[in-house]
Amino acid sequence: MPVDTKRVRAPEESQSPLLFARDDGGSKPCPLVPRADGRAPAEPRPVFARAGLVSQADGSVYTECGRSKVLCAVYGPRDGERKEERRLSGATLSCEFRFAPFSCKERAAWIQSNLEKEYSLIMEQSLQPAICLHKYPRSQIEVYVVVLENDGSTLAAALTCASMALAEAGIEMYDVVVGCSLRQCGAISLLDPTVAEEFNAASCRGLDNGSVTVALLPTLNQISGLVSKGEWEEQTSVEAIKCCVEGCQKLYSVVQQCLTKSVKRKIPQLVNKA
Repeated sequence: MPVDTKRVRAPEESQSPLLFARDDGGSKPCPLVPRADGRAPAEPRPVFARAGLVSQADGSVYTECGRSKVLCAVYGPRDGERKEERRLSGATLSCEFRFAPFSCKERAAWIQSNLEKEYSLIMEQSLQPAICLHKYPRSQIEVYVVVLENDGSTLAAALTCASMALAEAGIEMYDVVVGCSLRQCGAISLLDPTVAEEFNAASCRGLDNGSVTVALLPTLNQISGLVSKGEWEEQTSVEAIKCCVEGCQKLYSVVQQCLTKSVKRKIPQLVNKA
């Protein structure tokens, strides 16, 4: 029998890719508590951060928040390309948030979705108050965030990662930005939820059902960004925001350690160049 060379043949011994698919909650909701990873309801996931992985960027940071993996690269400040940008007294900040096609259980498209556009705008509005834009007139700063693996709370992780990348790029800032998310389902509130917890909480109905993400300037103790979805009672929403602020303060030490290690790695290089 002649062989069709134009067709990609599968290997003789192969297995279905469904055998390697990770179960992110299944199709049936599971109880929200106790949490699958053993955390307390108000306990964030452990965070790992490493700066300077993208050599072509002015600043870059890779973070892991549980199994969520985020990479951010910052370019600038550099001369504005548009005439409108050059007329401004301060720098312009542009942010782009993307999910990698392999990051989610459902394959993401290369075209930026509405959710990615929404997250990009939220990042831009949350990071602007922390940057000394007036120090860089007629210039632009570009922030690119890619989610390599989505296991929940990706917007909060992207805010923290982007803030560290801006600081690692040497851009003057009033303070860093730390993000934290919370999922409310009735009387149950889960800080830093995973994908499975977000899916299980989606079956809740009525009041006090939604999610909130807070962007905090921890040293100044100011909130630079707040995103809330769902129906909340006033007291419940206040307690949820306070819980997110406390979670941001807990993660602030990780940001400090990451930036301190980055500076210590750069000092010998600067000394050799001098």
